[in-house]
Amino acid sequence: MEELTLTTPALLFSAISLIMLAYTNRFLAYAAVIRALHAKYKESPDNATLRQIKNLKSRLQLTKWMQIFGITSLFLCVMTMLMIYIDYHVIAVWAFGAGLTLLLLSLALLIKEIQISTRALQYHIEDIEEDLKGRKVKK
Repeated sequence: MEELTLTTPALLFSAISLIMLAYTNRFLAYAAVIRALHAKYKESPDNATLRQIKNLKSRLQLTKWMQIFGITSLFLCVMTMLMIYIDYHVIAVWAFGAGLTLLLLSLALLIKEIQISTRALQYHIEDIEEDLKGRKVKK
């Protein structure tokens, strides 16, 4: 096996930073939608709005764990670099492996969250299609 150098974990910095930016943007978008749905639900409670809020709640939980795993992965990359710098190579290899594993978990949760998001949007599309079919029958 090749020896782990400072360059290897440093390469993940930009990737993890971009992923964290994307996760943060998702979180902020969910927060805005949840606030709007909350106001809408308070004005006129209905099941459709409640279903959307429940869907967003599960997506928000996934995003939280995506962020936690991503941040921990970045932390372990920094720790890896420190361990390499002070010549604790065995610990560095284990920390780097753990960081990669957490990054994989974060990305796996992203895939799950995208599936849930797609399903939620599909419900809206189906609702519009049903409405359009109803209009065509009435003509």
